[in-house]
Amino acid sequence: MRDPKKPNKGRNGNSGSSGSAPGVSSDGTSGAYNAGMAVFSYIIGGIIVWSLIGWGLDYVWGTRWIVLAGALLGAVGGFYLSHMHGLTSSRNNAGERRASSGPSQDGDTNAK
Repeated sequence: MRDPKKPNKGRNGNSGSSGSAPGVSSDGTSGAYNAGMAVFSYIIGGIIVWSLIGWGLDYVWGTRWIVLAGALLGAVGGFYLSHMHGLTSSRNNAGERRASSGPSQDGDTNAK
């Protein structure tokens, strides 16, 4: 039985996600499923909300295309939010070396 005075522990013994993005663990070993569900929720939630807004505007103005524009806006907005929260960025795996994307340290541009 769980002791109510102790903090909740995750599946791998850590205390859950404490990073800036919801559903992403701080050590990078788990949380991919939660991050994926957060991205899915942002996109589906955006589609539903903006489709309903478009449906209401279609009803008021007597048009039939604003609901589709609302669905597209919701999908794009949901992806944008998930990207801004860091849920769609690729992460470094342990031991994997990646080339830096910034300018070289010596200022040389390697142009010939």
